[in-house]
Amino acid sequence: QVQLVVSGGGLVQPGGSLRLSCAASVRTFRSYYMGWFRQAPRKEREFVAAISGSGANTYYADSVKGRFTISRDNAKNTVYLQMNSLKPEDTAVYYCAADPMIGGLGSSIFREGTQVTISS
Repeated sequence: QVQLVVSGGGLVQPGGSLRLSCAASVRTFRSYYMGWFRQAPRKEREFVAAISGSGANTYYADSVKGRFTISRDNAKNTVYLQMNSLKPEDTAVYYCAADPMIGGLGSSIFREGTQVTISS
């Protein structure tokens, strides 16, 4: 089982930026798709972004396209989510997921997340 440690959340004003990090404890990190999901209060968890093992392919929710960038450093077993032009509706707990198949990301067991709050 892959252990994931998420960091980087916080309180930011609208229009600001944050970078989230997710460190994975797994030997074959490159074999895993990595993804970011979020859940706002009283809302369903939703997909944010995903990246293939090599980093060559990325996928985004329409709501974050052009503002968020997912990337990974396979040497550090870490995936990042750079979030720019943040909006109040981006406020949520952000979770990281890992799966050998992209279709499996959404079925991950989400444990530790990081709170992102966008407010003036």
